[in-house]
Amino acid sequence: MRSHFKQYIIAIQTEISKIRGQNHFVRKIFKHFKKYVMTKIVGLTGGIGSGKTTVAKMFQELGVPIYIADLEARTITNQPETLQLIEQQFGSAVVQNGQLNREAMAELVFSNPEKLQQLNAIIHPLVANHFKEWLKENENALFVVKEVAILFETKSHLSCDYVITVTAPIELKLQRLKTRDHSTDEQIKKRINNQWSDQQRIELSDFIIENSTIKSTSQQVNKIYKNISQSLQ
Repeated sequence: MRSHFKQYIIAIQTEISKIRGQNHFVRKIFKHFKKYVMTKIVGLTGGIGSGKTTVAKMFQELGVPIYIADLEARTITNQPETLQLIEQQFGSAVVQNGQLNREAMAELVFSNPEKLQQLNAIIHPLVANHFKEWLKENENALFVVKEVAILFETKSHLSCDYVITVTAPIELKLQRLKTRDHSTDEQIKKRINNQWSDQQRIELSDFIIENSTIKSTSQQVNKIYKNISQSLQ
């Protein structure tokens, strides 16, 4: 009986994810349906350079399974069938010798929102299907953390029970990205401008983490972990 009910809830979740607009009320209603039959999903998002993965790994240290969508997307992107779709859409300049030319791809999509949307239309459905299979493997967990850079833009927040947004001062974001990606200020600002603002994310989030120092961030993560765990007991 529980198994059939769980399948029914999954079907409802699929339909809800198709709803256009940022329907926070629908997500709250759906949360009540799921309360006792499914592993809860905590969406984790934030702008580039905010330190989302650092926060996700802190939850992992507390025993929470984490799913890093960007890492899984990289693996999926390297699969031959995905590369074929990308080459058909964007041409041979971005796929060379069976490998994605990430520099050429980034230059193309981050300066052109329409091209970025076309790439997302290829990759994100594949990642969504992969996440569903991963979630089945972690169905005994009280909750999981799903880190997605464009959680709101893809409407993925509608299938989350809670949403956490990670923020950081712009100066710190720039410093992190220069160190990590060796990007220029101009390249970084192009990518930031193609994403939602922190304020837009905050308005639709349940929890906010200001990721400025490891100590402070760790304290915030522990507090949120306890709050979510207690709410699901």
